[in-house]
Amino acid sequence: MKVLFIDKIHPYLQEELEKNNFICHQEYNKNKKEIMKIISQYEGVIIRSRIEIDKKFLSHAKNLKFIARAGSGLENIDIIHANYKNILCINAGEGNKQAVAEHAIGMILSLLNSINISHAEVRNGQWNREKNRGIELSGKTVAIIGYGNNGSAFAENLKGFGVNILCYDKYLESYPNQSTMEKIYTDADIVSLHIPLTEETTYLVNRSFIEKFEKNIYLINTSRGKCVNTKDLVMKIRENKVLGACLDVLEYEQSSFEKLSESKDNQDLRFLLDSDNVILSPHIAGWTYESHLKISEFLAKKILSKFKK
Repeated sequence: MKVLFIDKIHPYLQEELEKNNFICHQEYNKNKKEIMKIISQYEGVIIRSRIEIDKKFLSHAKNLKFIARAGSGLENIDIIHANYKNILCINAGEGNKQAVAEHAIGMILSLLNSINISHAEVRNGQWNREKNRGIELSGKTVAIIGYGNNGSAFAENLKGFGVNILCYDKYLESYPNQSTMEKIYTDADIVSLHIPLTEETTYLVNRSFIEKFEKNIYLINTSRGKCVNTKDLVMKIRENKVLGACLDVLEYEQSSFEKLSESKDNQDLRFLLDSDNVILSPHIAGWTYESHLKISEFLAKKILSKFKK
């Protein structure tokens, strides 16, 4: 099989495929239009997020058998049309689930204990103990929305913190710490999103969603930026209904996730950047040295299990 690598990933995948007589080519610099001209030559394609694999792209992919994404989300692939064309869509959510879980915990611990703020203050010669008195994670109720690879790993990693865990996933029948959204609205202190970006989940967290919670809450988002309506979130932070937010992702990211779109006059983004109640990171929750390798390992295993001759 001939496989085209559109994005750079850990070399383990290409090495394993070539050991099993796959022919691998790399086209990291060609744009979408240029790749569409050659994609008919390939039976497999390896991507991250640089290029959208839409219906137009797939119409040129006459011989494509699989699309493998180095990551968990598949929102940049027209899965319905790919399935129609019998093209297998493969992801590697298992590869970065531990990284995401640890990052989410690190963010909420930092926010609750004012670590980022006090670090900056101490570096500037300020020694403010009372102002930076922390809040313990232990004893809190943490609601996890989405119980796939990342959500389940987050739940597992939380076990040692003495928290009450409530999980909700509308697409699973049975799973640990299973809850209803009604109970989550009543009991949750912290809400963490671990969901794909779909039409259904776009702006899932908006004004009406937040107002359903009986308590004032903290929000963690390590899924996709557009799962949260930023304008509504900012409103609720101002109102103290959202006590703080840990955001590894923002709706203002470009589709490749490599940088923010131009937004010099975006007052909501400016609020997030300036707020002491918000911790931001540049879409790196799943971006560890270990996950870099593990993603390629899982993709290799899945591809070879289906297509090794």
